[in-house]
Amino acid sequence: MTRLHLDRHLPPDFLINALRADARQGLTASPKYIPSKWLYDAKGSELFEEITRQPEYYPFRTEGSILRAIADEIAADTRACSVIELGSGSADKTPILLRALRRAGTLRAYISIDISESALVAAGSRLIAEYPGLSVRAVLADYETQAEVLAAYEFPSPRLVLFLGGTISQLMPDQRAEFLRKIHDVFCQGDMLLLGVDLVKDPAELIAAYDDSAGVSTAFNKNLLAVLNTRVGADFNLDNFDYVVTWDDEAELVKMWEQSRVSQAVRLSGIDLSVEFTTGERIWTAISAKFRRDGIRAELEHAGFTLHRWWTDPDGRYALTLSRLA
Repeated sequence: MTRLHLDRHLPPDFLINALRADARQGLTASPKYIPSKWLYDAKGSELFEEITRQPEYYPFRTEGSILRAIADEIAADTRACSVIELGSGSADKTPILLRALRRAGTLRAYISIDISESALVAAGSRLIAEYPGLSVRAVLADYETQAEVLAAYEFPSPRLVLFLGGTISQLMPDQRAEFLRKIHDVFCQGDMLLLGVDLVKDPAELIAAYDDSAGVSTAFNKNLLAVLNTRVGADFNLDNFDYVVTWDDEAELVKMWEQSRVSQAVRLSGIDLSVEFTTGERIWTAISAKFRRDGIRAELEHAGFTLHRWWTDPDGRYALTLSRLA
């Protein structure tokens, strides 16, 4: 059996130091915030998997249905020898594309990059078992800040970069521009990017997707406070905060918050910080930007990509975009 190659580009203390820095910077800002990547500890990842099964949360299953319908078209358009997946996580949808590329006879290598070593190993080991002879390399790194590490690898061309799950929606416009430019600079002319984007629609439907009736999203978001308690020595009383979801019509994005029920002080002993909250004050915990075709085309072109294909579900709720590096 092919061996999984795991390359570690994160120092052992990277995650805890990054969390401490983000907690200090975010909780002393106005408004207060914590970056959404810290939602995904082991428990948070389990809760998110449960969210994807809720009836209100359409993005996960809609993207999967589009991907299943067009996988052979993508394989024919790209003729990709290498698939590089950013923020791969559990790589649940990846096999849809790998099977299509295997049918096309082009697939030789799969490379995943993520900050979770356990997720990389689990997904990589599964894919090795499913695709004998496939070269699988797992890269432990932060794809937002360390995309350049991929430049050191000589992956067979042509190459297809995956950024699925609507993950780009977690970045603000300036962050998206910087991220897309970094990806452009790492890869070569003719390489292609498959990007999943959720589209603008009725705000009520959008808010429901992030505030399901079963309360799983509430538990998922509140777990961020538990992460701070465990990892940064905070003393958040979870019962003193309510989960709130709002729609920003001007910026066209969903915002997730934890709102303080009372006036209170929270101590974070791990970073020697005390934080005061007034009644009703919020911590901004996540965003989910929504897109229009012309807008995402402009962002891709600004970063040096040319939009090549655009696919949506029959209801036009979600899109997969295939772009070529110009």
